[in-house]
Amino acid sequence: MNKIYIAGCGGMLGEAFQKVFSKDYKLKCTDIDVNEEWLSYLDFRDLESYMEDVEEFRPNFLFHLGAFTDLEYCENNIEETYLTNTLSVENATLISNKLNIPLLYISTAGIFDGSKDVFDDWDQPSPMCHYAKSKYAGEVFVKKNSNKYIICRAGWMMGGGPKKDKKFINKIMSQIKKGKKELFVVNDKLGTPTYTFDFAKNVKLILEAELWGLYNMVCEGMTGRLEVTQELLKILGLEKKIKLTSVDSAFFQDEYFAKRPDSERLVNKKLNLRQMNIMRDWRISLKEYLEDYYEGFL
Repeated sequence: MNKIYIAGCGGMLGEAFQKVFSKDYKLKCTDIDVNEEWLSYLDFRDLESYMEDVEEFRPNFLFHLGAFTDLEYCENNIEETYLTNTLSVENATLISNKLNIPLLYISTAGIFDGSKDVFDDWDQPSPMCHYAKSKYAGEVFVKKNSNKYIICRAGWMMGGGPKKDKKFINKIMSQIKKGKKELFVVNDKLGTPTYTFDFAKNVKLILEAELWGLYNMVCEGMTGRLEVTQELLKILGLEKKIKLTSVDSAFFQDEYFAKRPDSERLVNKKLNLRQMNIMRDWRISLKEYLEDYYEGFL
């Protein structure tokens, strides 16, 4: 059985990777936050410890998942952001090259500047904030220096449920649970949701086909924050019980001050050309996510 070392596996994406890949691979999953019984401790910013732990496991693949993804935290903690989101990726590249094994790196739709409505795999990134800059710098390093790699760009991530989802869906669900009868949602931010399990399954398909390279990998169907919330309320049967108020980004300027593109919509052009796109429509994935993780939550 092939072995995979997964670094930074304690978050919402790591949970999906552990469940999807553990069926066919022997895994070692590590994180700085040991929040599952299948996790062990590793700080991947420490090259010596990272190298030693991966070498001891002798994997066939190295997956580097973890990163700081809170944009405001990254703006306020710049050095820590580049240490975690960029230098750790350089560590992973050095390790994978030394062991001559393929590297998986997760990038983000946030590396684009919103100058277009939609971005494909070959459009030129132009990151606007330190989170995006740190992630793009990791992407550039892997492309230039890795012997064999897969880079997958995710969109608006959803997954992990109340325990691990720190992103948009859980923030909305938390407001609903608190009894909010009115939700204020921005109408000027466009993107593409990405369900963690769909993402992990499509990565597995690409990996096993040995189609190395860079891929946009988001759910099908382009949308925005407002439409996602409308669909969420519809799925929950709450569209007539909760008022949805449309606002522009200035409404949340104090809380969300990091620069964000107006559109970070991705299209899976390369996956489509290779006929390897198994990402589902975001509405289908959202419904499955809510049913699997939020039953009895309200």
